[in-house]
Amino acid sequence: MIITCDEGEMELIGPTGPIGPISPVEYVPGDYFAAMELGKLFEKEGSLEVDLGCGDGSFLVAMARLHPERNFLGTERLLARARNTCRKAERAGVTNLRLMRVESGYAVKHLLPAESVVRLYVLFPDPWPKRRHWGRRLIQPEFLEAAATALGVGGELWLKTDDADYFRHMEKVAAGCGALSREEWKEEMPQTDFERHYAKERRRIYSMRLIKR
Repeated sequence: MIITCDEGEMELIGPTGPIGPISPVEYVPGDYFAAMELGKLFEKEGSLEVDLGCGDGSFLVAMARLHPERNFLGTERLLARARNTCRKAERAGVTNLRLMRVESGYAVKHLLPAESVVRLYVLFPDPWPKRRHWGRRLIQPEFLEAAATALGVGGELWLKTDDADYFRHMEKVAAGCGALSREEWKEEMPQTDFERHYAKERRRIYSMRLIKR
């Protein structure tokens, strides 16, 4: 058992993940080494959309309110952000949203069943701007391969960043993934907390939409 600290808070971590949920919104897998049983997550059946690294949950909760016919799953590693997302979901009264505390790449590769997801969102991931840290970036060839496996035919991967260098990296990686093809970003969506902040600073936002064929 390990005790970890996150922004002044402490929690217990077992050998396979967090011990116990922090909220009824949180989903704690019974087995972190097997694909999830999605039928146990939501009250109603619906298409599944996954927000990878959901931050404070602003985008995730807004989408769940706008689309009650869909189901939404957020992943977030940091405890404080996970708590914020759960609180927002509880206040909004949405029942089509669950949160899982886990690394986004691990969730896509090991926990999401094959062809189970309609949309994956990666919105303003850590750009790791220093060259020696580029290998830590989420968007890598192996991630896109795992994402393509999790997506059903016609499923979509939506990407946004304010970092021009990271976006060029995304474009290069996407061009080398034969399972996903790039399409125009057409849909207006709620803003994340980062996007609202960047909009005030008048930063340019780069976006990409990839489709599984």
